Amino acid sequence: MSEVTRILDAAATGDPKAAAVLLPVVYAELRRLAAGHLADEPAGHTLDATALVHEAYLRLVGPTTAGVFAGRGHFFAAAAEAMRRILIDHARGKRRQKRGGGRVRLELTPGLVAAPEFDDRVLDLDDALQAFAATHPVHAKLVELRYFAGLTGEQAAGVLGLSPSTADRHWVFARAWLRREMARGSGGKL
Repeated sequence: MSEVTRILDAAATGDPKAAAVLLPVVYAELRRLAAGHLADEPAGHTLDATALVHEAYLRLVGPTTAGVFAGRGHFFAAAAEAMRRILIDHARGKRRQKRGGGRVRLELTPGLVAAPEFDDRVLDLDDALQAFAATHPVHAKLVELRYFAGLTGEQAAGVLGLSPSTADRHWVFARAWLRREMARGSGGKL
């Protein structure tokens, strides 16, 4: 039993100190996941890896989620989903007109360089992934684990209880399906 699983079990039994003990144990791995998510975001993003980790952690150990994790894999799958939702919420917030919608963000630096335009691809991926999950929930969960949690194919297969070869077939199908749907949504351009 891993240390993370042991701490999660303690939290499930009502140990109030478990959440405080958990963060230092998982922080480095959560930070790596967050950095991976943010690497796919456009430059000038207002969230950094530390803020993403802290927001996701607060969502994971809040009063409604404390003690609901079956183990290490389940915890990191939930962390990946929390980070994905935070990035989606952030992207939607940037798109809203009340927040300046289409305005271009400017850096206040001596050269006053404009930040790049907002990239809607993360919203397009979320829309396509939600549509995919309606008909292929296991495949969609595999995409979340591999893309958003940064798990390897073998690790994701273990979390989902699939054989590595089945997970590989699901991954090939999911990538092709999502690529096709995103190409349709962007007028054929990816």
